[in-house]
Amino acid sequence: MQGRLLEPMLLEDLTRSSLREATNVLQQRFVSEHYLYLKKVFSREEVDAVRSEVFTRLHAVGEIEVAGPDGIYTGKSRREKVPEGLGEFWRSVSQGTALRELSHGEKLTKLISRLFGEPYMPHDYLFLRPAVPGRSTLLHYDHPFFARGSDQIVTVWTAYGDIPVEEGPLLVVDKSHEFTDLVQASQEVDYESNETPLVQLLQDPSELARSRGVKLKTANFNAGDIILFSMTLLHGSLDNRSEQGRVRLSSDVRWQPVKDPVDPRYMGDNPPGTTGVGYGELNGAKPLTINWHQR
Repeated sequence: MQGRLLEPMLLEDLTRSSLREATNVLQQRFVSEHYLYLKKVFSREEVDAVRSEVFTRLHAVGEIEVAGPDGIYTGKSRREKVPEGLGEFWRSVSQGTALRELSHGEKLTKLISRLFGEPYMPHDYLFLRPAVPGRSTLLHYDHPFFARGSDQIVTVWTAYGDIPVEEGPLLVVDKSHEFTDLVQASQEVDYESNETPLVQLLQDPSELARSRGVKLKTANFNAGDIILFSMTLLHGSLDNRSEQGRVRLSSDVRWQPVKDPVDPRYMGDNPPGTTGVGYGELNGAKPLTINWHQR
């Protein structure tokens, strides 16, 4: 993670949950662990449709070898030459029909509303991430980015394809919702511009887990798996170390109760986003040849 080896003794599998379990069991597990890892919520056929949709667009700008679901990185890009600009290009990719059917569709709406016992709705703003080999995300809490509106927001992270640990899936720090010092510090930040202090943790993940007496939890994700988690669960991603140049494709979307106020930064056909720049502010909007920013 971030080029640093994780101590094997600190690693543990995510707790698996099943849609066949009783709703109250799932609810109790979410209260206890602040996440639910659900296997194969979407079919491989649905996921392949998303992969083809996204990777065909990236193939057109020279970043992916072949149009279709394979997603092999070329190491090159012509994306900066798109006439509509990077932000508008990424907005159009992020509004793909197959993608939105999964990320914002009826299946997830019913599932999340069932889990939380009231109608839930997604933010329109979609964080779609194609991660080439070498990329990962530092540990962070989501709260600083979504501090306005509802205090019942959850994130849904979806794996669009098989993502073994070698290719950079999500990782959570177990019991990190109980790290009062870190949680309180994160809740004091309302991220709104590049002038906002860095909220990602630079501490070595193994050192953090060892000092807190907890485990680092991840899994070999399969196509269509999701993990939903609270705003106060520390998480990031492992490095993508694919030897074949496979691009890890995932998305995260915030969901909240319908009855609660909605942060206007994340709603609408062309939402302004966290910093007001729209889809152009996202790491996904950058050509795959350009390193991700940190916040």
